[in-house]
Amino acid sequence: MSVSPSPALIPPFSFDTATLKVRKAEDNWNSRNAQQVALGYTPDSVWRNRAEFITGRDQIILFLQRKWQRELEYRLIKELWAYDRDRIAVRFAYEYRDDRGQWYRAYGNENWVFNQDGIMHHRYASINDLRIREAERLFRWPQGRRPDGHPELSDLDL
Repeated sequence: MSVSPSPALIPPFSFDTATLKVRKAEDNWNSRNAQQVALGYTPDSVWRNRAEFITGRDQIILFLQRKWQRELEYRLIKELWAYDRDRIAVRFAYEYRDDRGQWYRAYGNENWVFNQDGIMHHRYASINDLRIREAERLFRWPQGRRPDGHPELSDLDL
């Protein structure tokens, strides 16, 4: 029995390749490995993350290191919203707690633009945080990759 190769995750995107690209990005961020995550972006990548403007992999790494020092027990779900040629839009939610034990669910949208090799060169993120009680958490898998079969954002009515 032969196994078909996985689709190329380069533009132009199809529904299947855009969906897979989103899941790969989610898995990468859930690793919380800043150096690994940064490799998904071009060396001169441009970000807007909330009110912070970031340029290049070195700044991405520093940003992510700071982020995951503050956002403890981070767990993320991303969901494809739209795609077209070299662009993907996602919506996402993630849960984390601060060092005082306060839990949050962050909701957001991202717009991504990729080069011809499928590496992201622009990322625009708008994010809002909502305080939640520990009992309201929905993302309870062990740290790391979200398990296959875990509900998606739409399944959770988020």
